[in-house]
Amino acid sequence: MQQLSRRVVLTAALGTALPARTAPDTADGFRALERAHGARLGVFAWDTGSGARVRHRSGELFPMCSAFKTLAVSAVLRDLEESVLGETVHYDQSDIDRAGGAPVTGRPENLAAGMTVARLCDAAITYSDNTAANLLLERLGGPVAVTRLCRSIGDRVTRLDRWEPELNSAEPGRVTDTTSPEAIGTSYAKLAVGNALDRVDRRRLTGWLLANTTGGERIRAGLPAHWTVGDKTGTGAYGTANDVAIAWPPGRAPVVVAVLSTHTDPAAQADSALVKEAAAMVVDTLTRCAS
Repeated sequence: MQQLSRRVVLTAALGTALPARTAPDTADGFRALERAHGARLGVFAWDTGSGARVRHRSGELFPMCSAFKTLAVSAVLRDLEESVLGETVHYDQSDIDRAGGAPVTGRPENLAAGMTVARLCDAAITYSDNTAANLLLERLGGPVAVTRLCRSIGDRVTRLDRWEPELNSAEPGRVTDTTSPEAIGTSYAKLAVGNALDRVDRRRLTGWLLANTTGGERIRAGLPAHWTVGDKTGTGAYGTANDVAIAWPPGRAPVVVAVLSTHTDPAAQADSALVKEAAAMVVDTLTRCAS
């Protein structure tokens, strides 16, 4: 991964080092995507080099779902002692049954021996392991730790109130366990390429985002193949499909992309194609903005 200049780091950390540039109007395009997919779509993108931003419903609230896991891991890295990462956490089948998802923690060898906090962080991001996330929240004192982290870095919107899997209920109009595209996109930028974490922890977090296995059909699929992408997805009821990514175009500063989507129909299915198409539209818009 390319090294970031001090100017770019400060841009991501403070959000004010470069002026926002107005991207070409995209409202019609994003509204057309909403109609075609029968969804409500929120988009925020930020080229941290040029300052260009793309917005569509970027200040509206959406269910956060598993996109919170990057924030929880960041709270572990920032707020707990370094030595905690090497400590082994033991858990049992009841923890797995309660969380409703254990692609890593549910492996027999891990259930028998336990997992270090560092490995739980890895599992929570790279495999979206619900049990790992709940175990990390327990270490942090509960979901409020995620809200507290967000407030401390200037995010006044994002909040986590419940545990896995209840936080994914995603009912229309719910305020708890929500974020906005701009809020979570900016927070990811501050954590992954800004100064909200120290250099060592930032490298750890970015490595886990780059290694994510769940986002291949979402933002990654809509961005150019030669860009380096780290992301975290979120999926919930009411067809909620989210993805938040930090992308590194070759030779350029990072681009932040947050795409959140949901439906009013409780029977709706998560629509990865919508997220992919929105991400592709972001790239087209930023390209036109730069020309």
